[in-house]
Amino acid sequence: MGSMMIDGRRVEFTDEPNVLAVIRKAGIDIPTLCYHSELSIYGACRLCTVENEWGKTFASCSEKPKDGMVIYTNTPRLIKYRKQIIELLLASHCRDCTTCIKSGECQLQALAHRMGVTTVRFENTKEQYPLDFSSPSIVRDPNKCILCGDCVRMCDNVQGVNAIDFAYRGTEAIVSPAFNKPIAQTDCVNCGQCRVVCPTGAISIKTNIDVVWDALADKDTIVIAQIAPAVRVAAGEEFGIPKGENVMGKLVGVLHRLGFDEVYDTAYGADLTVMEESKEFMERFNAGENLPLFTSCCPAWVKFCENRYPEFVPHLSSCRSPQQMFGAVVREYYKNPENNAGKKLVSVSIMPCTAKKEEILRPESKTNGRQDIDYVLTTTELISMIKRAGIMFDQVEIESADVPFGIGSGAGVIFGVTGGVTEAVLRKITQGHKRADMEELKSSGVRGDDGIKEIVYDYNGKEIKAAIVSGLANADQLLKKIKSGEIHYDFVEVMACRRGCVMGGGQPLDAGAHTREARMQGLYKADVNTQIKKSDENPMVQSLYEGLLKGKTHELLHRNFTEAEKEKNK
Repeated sequence: MGSMMIDGRRVEFTDEPNVLAVIRKAGIDIPTLCYHSELSIYGACRLCTVENEWGKTFASCSEKPKDGMVIYTNTPRLIKYRKQIIELLLASHCRDCTTCIKSGECQLQALAHRMGVTTVRFENTKEQYPLDFSSPSIVRDPNKCILCGDCVRMCDNVQGVNAIDFAYRGTEAIVSPAFNKPIAQTDCVNCGQCRVVCPTGAISIKTNIDVVWDALADKDTIVIAQIAPAVRVAAGEEFGIPKGENVMGKLVGVLHRLGFDEVYDTAYGADLTVMEESKEFMERFNAGENLPLFTSCCPAWVKFCENRYPEFVPHLSSCRSPQQMFGAVVREYYKNPENNAGKKLVSVSIMPCTAKKEEILRPESKTNGRQDIDYVLTTTELISMIKRAGIMFDQVEIESADVPFGIGSGAGVIFGVTGGVTEAVLRKITQGHKRADMEELKSSGVRGDDGIKEIVYDYNGKEIKAAIVSGLANADQLLKKIKSGEIHYDFVEVMACRRGCVMGGGQPLDAGAHTREARMQGLYKADVNTQIKKSDENPMVQSLYEGLLKGKTHELLHRNFTEAEKEKNK
């Protein structure tokens, strides 16, 4: 503990990691473009530079606080310095701001306004590069890159994928995959976390908005939507709704107004996943074979496992993700002429995740060679559609999701947060429905935002040892220990994005610590307010097994490895 003088005010500090954190603690919003508290310190942009009492300047993000420091954050010298930095960044930056996808939320643009940069004195001599559209999830525009390194450090520090890095030196420096390959030809897992930290439009979501608009306008088409749990606690942020508030009812109303014929709840698909995955787990656990069972709900994690640890692929659950189970069931349902009214079906999923755009294309996600989900819209894309349509979100009346696939359990809802899949599976294998048992599960260690969590669950006198991981670098760390025999688990849940789907690559940006916590608690609150707590107690799920799923459970709810093998051998 110590104190320092900041702009003439004494500010105490305790465990702040750097001077920048102390400055912000003092209520001063010092600008940055390359600093993220969860990433390694890089100090590239220099916008957070401050001055001490002797006139020495230094980047506040890379300086540890010391007792007795005297800091100035806004001297004429620093103002001029920051303005010049912004001007130089703009000089080598593509300036199609009026049509850029990040216009209005671009950090560089915002800082230019803030610093009063109205002209750029320097000529742009930077080489123009082609855009990279190879990924089904993101678009790379190197011409808008400011070399802040945020995407590189995210891909390395948090995800451990290392699909992109700096190449060349000096004025020729760029961020690029190795050997300038298209991003789709790398180990990229489509998680979109690079897009989350990119301050400009250099990395953006590959959008499906226009094709969905066309489908909605087609009178010979039934367009249905499913809404993932994490979407409901994030979409409202852009419309003045308190962070983390469950806006599922409003989303249903909005989608109906946009022209969607039916709107369903992916929590229903999550309930199906719980039913199948818990069955698969108990079979393996009782036999003591192919353990641990790894969850397969997160497509970015599945791809990471395939790329880095192919020896663990047999340990991945054979179950489809909630999105894909739902898509297969819905398409089977609309095969019935009584349900399709002679129209073709377009199935759209609203997801917090950019990797879901790739998942729908995977061979094992298809049913009899047919793609079950036609398009994936991220939360961010849906928000754009709502704004484009001019719908005043806060004034939309709450509506219930449509039947027969609009009812999900609380267990299905918490899939959107790290630990939710594990908690839902343990609820399923727990006999009965005692409130005390549910409360015990909550406090067992399944909740919280730690990157790696371990729990031991007593199942009829036998110990189930489970691990819950979020962030692929954490997964990499855990897998190495499992591979070496250092540790053993029976069940392992992995989500690529830190804290789970609530922080997916397709969610609204500028999500700080308060927002992250609010989204997580929003899903837990939704669970509390849901009457059905266990997936096996969902009457709509029970009726599905007794009806449409009879004789088709494996075909519709499990990954099609035969199809995947055919694709591989082409």
